[in-house]
Amino acid sequence: MISRKIIPGIIILFSVLSSISGQTCTSLSSRVGNIADRIGEFISPESILYPEKFDSAKSSSIAERMDYYKVPGVSIVIFNENEAVTLTFGTTKAGLNQPVNKQTLFQAASTSKLITSVIVMKYVQDGILDLDTDVNSYLKSWKIPGNEFTRSKKITLRLLLVHDSGLPSTNFSFSENDGTLSLQNVLNGYPEAGNEAAIPVKEPGSGWQYSNIGFVLIQMILEDVTGKKFADIAQEIIFKPLKMKSSTFVYPLVKSFSGNEAIPHTGDGKTGQPMMHPVALAHGGLMTTPSDLAIFSKEIIKAYKGENSELIHSEYARQLLSKQLELDPKMFGFPVSEGLGVMLIEKGDNLLFTHPGSNLPGTNCWLIASLKSGEGAIVMTNGEQGELLGIEIITAVSKEFGW
Repeated sequence: MISRKIIPGIIILFSVLSSISGQTCTSLSSRVGNIADRIGEFISPESILYPEKFDSAKSSSIAERMDYYKVPGVSIVIFNENEAVTLTFGTTKAGLNQPVNKQTLFQAASTSKLITSVIVMKYVQDGILDLDTDVNSYLKSWKIPGNEFTRSKKITLRLLLVHDSGLPSTNFSFSENDGTLSLQNVLNGYPEAGNEAAIPVKEPGSGWQYSNIGFVLIQMILEDVTGKKFADIAQEIIFKPLKMKSSTFVYPLVKSFSGNEAIPHTGDGKTGQPMMHPVALAHGGLMTTPSDLAIFSKEIIKAYKGENSELIHSEYARQLLSKQLELDPKMFGFPVSEGLGVMLIEKGDNLLFTHPGSNLPGTNCWLIASLKSGEGAIVMTNGEQGELLGIEIITAVSKEFGW
């Protein structure tokens, strides 16, 4: 889920990466080592906008910036069409001598929505779902109650994917001692669920309003239509075909994963208890690695370019990454648009796709990639202030590789 506090970070991150030029580095592995000691502290958005003006003499190491932000662990993947290189730093938990490695699982938070969106497009491709049909026709276990906002316009998958459904923008809280919590309880907004109900608070199609509950509703649609659990759907449609062996929507983690989990930490560096929701998964429940997200990102790019893909056909990848809704430039400070469950940035003839994520009490994920060059970067951290560290790391990557 995206919290209000990270919006300025999103603005800065987008500003940095809208400058990706499309130049493909012939060898990532020979240059990634340069990044670890070239992390700059940027004190204003203007500095971020011009990474070429970065003064390397004033740079710090990643270790120093991790200490500054009280982030115990970081995992980074930088990739192009030919390579994907991983860098890992720190530990999975403060005070624990267990280094972060390539297989360490982090919370993807709202970056999970990109996985969910591709699943939807696969079922659209197969003729099982339609983007513009009233979703109540798909729902069996629960229905959207009608009110004054849905009299003339109904909620569709397209509106859910672009956050224009009129559903509330709600975060999630729940009682861990209540074993009766169900997806229906969450959608109804029952007290034990701790979130607003999936009932429109304004007319569908009346304007962008980021909605986590909208993606929980998508989860219910997918489960009702297929008769399968969402975690199994993701395994079947995404993880197994792409050999994403370190990705799951099952939490608590199975034994083979649980010993290598990046534990969240608060802004003051204190260890926090993971707050993964037990039943609402599609909006922010993915556990994964930057390496697996790189595989996924590269496959999206392949599909978009018309190459054979294990995910979806080119036509549907292009729909996924087509501009559906222009966001108010005042919101971010520059033009950003919504695709189908993904944010898009245009820079000349280049198109970037991205989806950041942040979960309480302190995990962050940044994913961004260029459809033209096939280049991209993913940064995952287990500290609340990792969102800022991620911005600095990707800026250093942008500087090193001339993005």
